[in-house]
Amino acid sequence: MDEKNFMTVEGLERTKERLNYLKSVERQNVADKIAEARSYGDLSENSEYEVAREEQSRLEAEIFELENKLKNAEIIDTTNLKTNKVSVGCKVKVLNLAMNRSFEYTIVGDTDSNPLKGLISNVSPIGAGLLGKKIGETVAIKTPAGISKFKIEKIEI
Repeated sequence: MDEKNFMTVEGLERTKERLNYLKSVERQNVADKIAEARSYGDLSENSEYEVAREEQSRLEAEIFELENKLKNAEIIDTTNLKTNKVSVGCKVKVLNLAMNRSFEYTIVGDTDSNPLKGLISNVSPIGAGLLGKKIGETVAIKTPAGISKFKIEKIEI
């Protein structure tokens, strides 16, 4: 079963635009490169052809991934969110117990993720670890830097 892919309306539009660009512009560019490489003759010793085919493979993989994201897209609707527990679309203030420092994160889908702006994906270690938790709860989350403990201080929309 495919998992939901949470997106903002803006993230949905960016994904659609990227997919359209890949299908309408990049596919043609790659097809042109393959045709040019074929014109060089023997394909068994044609590095340009191999490079163009690899580029085509990467392009088709990205198109497939974006189509799946759109097929499973669920728009984040903040109008019905409750602040009794962390969910996608919520802003969460947490205290990192080891650092004794507070951080604010908004939990979003991976399409809209931008950790430098405090937008973390619901599938990231911290995002996934916070989902479903309530104010006052302490949660231990395995991150690339090791186990981090966070206390949830505030949940808002």
